[in-house]
Amino acid sequence: MSFSLDPISAISLKAEAKVLRDERARAGAPITHSAALELVARAHGFRDWNTARAALPERVATPVQVGERVKGTYLGQPFEGIVIGVNLMTDMQHYQVTVKFDDPVDVVTSELFSAFRQRVTSTVDVYGVSPARTGNGEPQMRLSRA
Repeated sequence: MSFSLDPISAISLKAEAKVLRDERARAGAPITHSAALELVARAHGFRDWNTARAALPERVATPVQVGERVKGTYLGQPFEGIVIGVNLMTDMQHYQVTVKFDDPVDVVTSELFSAFRQRVTSTVDVYGVSPARTGNGEPQMRLSRA
């Protein structure tokens, strides 16, 4: 089992404890949920589960929320739209965000043809910036609250 180091929350530690408990049960060495919580808390450097729970936020901050109005650029083109999906990625540092644009965005820079998109899904960090880059080195998506 691998543990994420940053960012962590009470919810992410509870999820890790559930995975640990399931793994131990499959290996024939079952443990209680509270024992799994204690082990996970210690693995993250806390004295015990109560100390971890008191020190950690309930949830990890997200760049945007479902239903929120956003603006930004996608493949270099400006957009405004609404967030219709946000999922925390397994690395606990990136989010898969789905945005429905108010007006379709032409994602092709060629003058010979166009390719319009009205709904896109992109991976962004907590600041709303995509780690993936276009050919000119710019992030594929930059988004912020409108």
